[in-house]
Amino acid sequence: MMKKVHLLLTAALLVPFLSFAADSAHSGHGSTNGESSSQQAYTKGMDAMHTEMMEGMKSSDPDIAFAKGMIAHHRGAIDMAKTELQYGKDPELRKLAEEIIKAQQPEIDQMEAWLKKQGKQ
Repeated sequence: MMKKVHLLLTAALLVPFLSFAADSAHSGHGSTNGESSSQQAYTKGMDAMHTEMMEGMKSSDPDIAFAKGMIAHHRGAIDMAKTELQYGKDPELRKLAEEIIKAQQPEIDQMEAWLKKQGKQ
């Protein structure tokens, strides 16, 4: 049962990033040929998030894997929101980016506190 939960958690966290990985494979990770500053910032943030998520999900404990994977996921969302605030022009999306940062940072703090309580941070 625990293996099934861990597998489902892993799949749920990875699915949104499969298309990004496929696109990145075609363009070459880290390639800046023809990329705008915002594209470079988004790529850098996604690469960092993906690496951290994969590392965090290596835990055999599904609760720890979930917390570590979600922390990385939230950090990636915050990085993307900061990129939107730096480069984006649309007022609606800029407001959404601010709301994402405001909502997800406390969740990161909560999960980090939980991991610390478990002695796993």
